[in-house]
Amino acid sequence: MKINQFGVIETTFEQKINELTSIGFYDEKIQAAISKGSVPLLQELLEQAATSTTVTTKFDDYMVSEQQDLATFLATGQQVTVREFDALALQLLNFLESIDYTLADPEKAVAKIGLPLHNKPGEWDTDDVLNAWYDLLTTHTKGGLQLIDELVSHQYFKATNQSLFFNGKALATFDTNQLIKEVVYVETDLDTDDDGIKDLVRVDIIRPTTSQQVPTLFTASPYYQGTNDVQSDKKLHDVNVPLQRKVPNDLTYEDIAYQPAAPKKLTAHEQTGEATTATETFYPTSHVDLNNYFLSRGFAVAYSSGVGTRYSDGMQDTGSPEQVISMQAVVEWLAGNRTAFVNRKSGVTIKAHWSNGKVAMTGKSYLGTLATAVATTGVAGLETVISEAAISDYYQYYRDNGLVIAPGGFPGEDMDVLAELVYSRMQDAGDWHRTKTQWEQFQKQTVIDMDRTTGNYNTYWDARNYLKNVSNIKADIVMVHGLNDWNVKPRQVFRLYQKLQELDVVKKLYLHQGQHIYINNNRSLDFSDQMNLWLSYKLYDVENHAGEQLPDLTWQSNQAPETWETRQSWGTTTPTKISLANVQTPVSYTDKQTKLAYTSYSQDYNHWRSLMIDRDAHELDHSRVIFLQPKQKQDLLIDGEVSLQLRIKSSTNVGLVSAMLVDYGDASRLTTKPVPQGSQIDRGINWQPTPLVEFQQAKTTPNKMITIGHINMQNRENAWRVNDLRPDEYVDLTLTLQPTLYQLTAGHQLGIVIYGTDFEMTVRGNQKITYTIDTKHSQLLVPVVPSE
Repeated sequence: MKINQFGVIETTFEQKINELTSIGFYDEKIQAAISKGSVPLLQELLEQAATSTTVTTKFDDYMVSEQQDLATFLATGQQVTVREFDALALQLLNFLESIDYTLADPEKAVAKIGLPLHNKPGEWDTDDVLNAWYDLLTTHTKGGLQLIDELVSHQYFKATNQSLFFNGKALATFDTNQLIKEVVYVETDLDTDDDGIKDLVRVDIIRPTTSQQVPTLFTASPYYQGTNDVQSDKKLHDVNVPLQRKVPNDLTYEDIAYQPAAPKKLTAHEQTGEATTATETFYPTSHVDLNNYFLSRGFAVAYSSGVGTRYSDGMQDTGSPEQVISMQAVVEWLAGNRTAFVNRKSGVTIKAHWSNGKVAMTGKSYLGTLATAVATTGVAGLETVISEAAISDYYQYYRDNGLVIAPGGFPGEDMDVLAELVYSRMQDAGDWHRTKTQWEQFQKQTVIDMDRTTGNYNTYWDARNYLKNVSNIKADIVMVHGLNDWNVKPRQVFRLYQKLQELDVVKKLYLHQGQHIYINNNRSLDFSDQMNLWLSYKLYDVENHAGEQLPDLTWQSNQAPETWETRQSWGTTTPTKISLANVQTPVSYTDKQTKLAYTSYSQDYNHWRSLMIDRDAHELDHSRVIFLQPKQKQDLLIDGEVSLQLRIKSSTNVGLVSAMLVDYGDASRLTTKPVPQGSQIDRGINWQPTPLVEFQQAKTTPNKMITIGHINMQNRENAWRVNDLRPDEYVDLTLTLQPTLYQLTAGHQLGIVIYGTDFEMTVRGNQKITYTIDTKHSQLLVPVVPSE
């Protein structure tokens, strides 16, 4: 087992004493014990901790060596050394003897696990014991919490409903049994339902009962008020359709650039008075785990689904500027800069009097997408964003290089399908009856605008490309993304990360080996602690130097479990050119499948993909070309975007190219879904426990897809310009694959698989198209960093 803690800050001895005093570990009894030596001090500290059920005063239940229990050790009055303390610390942290450590050499286990404990040779004085005790409290237990958090969750002290910080992080001192749940309706400057009146959006707020003003974690989630799964599934598009030829054009970006419409003159809601308390409450549904963690630590949490959702006005329009503006309005109200009402009818307004005006936006996927999008408005009050698996450009989600592309695992989904899923106004019969006709017309227009026929980038998509507005960002940004996320693919965070390098804002990036997941309950990385450090700094002004303390880039190694490394950058390596001329030239493959195979692959695209990358399975030899490199003599790191430069021709006047970069070599690779570890993490004091999880090594496999890419041969110049394509005429194109950060092991081979139809992601025309590659004029560009 290995634990990686990046959220522990160094403090002076004086600061440690002050903090130990603030939480009750340094008082008159401790001062009296200090005068008696290091052993009485250690005993007194243990007895103080025993007010929590985590620690026992049955000292003979602890061992300090193979021969001596703690009770005997304390009675002898011997001096404390690092060996005795480490042995005791491992037990207090719930590690198991003979499994996680041995009493013969506890220091070895401490180093191997990575525990940030005090380490001083020789006999310890009382200052050493106090230093060691402070460091122990900041150290993670085997169960996934800092020891101080575990003590608090076992009621080391009663909730005070006032903020208390330890090692720069907020403690769970707020009583979650006393949380206030209230509803407000924020007035926007939108009229998405064309009734001439400003749209209202509902906001659900959960906040601690306290006399102090608190900051807010705001999650913008169109899913929050419910989803229409049956209706949405009925709208899934048929992907078993042929690739269509497109009429060539000479479009420039200026021809399709989005320009906001002039603001409308709208009627504001009448204001009849002002209230200091809300009149509506709600029953909490499923909430974001990271938000739950902060509720017990003195942060309010707000959720809104925005326009076009249940209890709000307007039409639902996936990723649109209007959707973003509706969420921006919520930030403005939380910061004290916008009007909200206690209900939809009375005209009674309400302010966020409990708010200190500072807001962070949090969430994964659609939630993180809207957090990123709101940040690009530059809205005042938004101090930071924690966006996980977020979209930065919707075209790159449902389209790519002139192709209609499905997010991994969701063939047939598109912008209208997602909008149907979250138009939760249809869940109330009356509201649905009133809006049904308008909604159906709205959806018809969406289908036209999103244009599945050509797959080209157009004005509709340009309006949903948040990368264009990155220069407006004033908030500091934390980004989290899975390098095996084929739903929201890695390019989404890579392009945002690259753009942010131009700005004078703090940007932190976490790259893990998972799919489309949260990592806040991971055992080997203290992500929640780090975000506690970060938000205590950003929203409570705690001087904990979080900007310098947290790594700029944290990467989970794909070679070894529980290994998180820090890096300075991503994607800055100069590519290495690899020729494809080591096989015959030209080389051809054909896209057509038998009727039986076509049906089988359409129903089970995972099986199709496993066959496509398996060099020893010959069922799809006719539909692919595999270029293999020699076995690696040393490890190498692939850092950034791999590009495939091809001279290729199609036997007809349409064509698409797909490619997968593959690691060939037997290995026990990490799971892309974290595995529950059999224990729960408490998010406060008996509050919202969540499973502790970890990426584990799976059974040995002969290969792994590293990354993937697709392009329409008619969009070889860019996504809006359509080039001509003539049968059997070579064209030159560059296909840039999804970015990666991947360690290729010595003895493995790097392979590129080139093919046509991708049964999971592209349309499945099953057209009889033969593709031919001129390998002498084709090459692979791989940004590699050799091992040192």
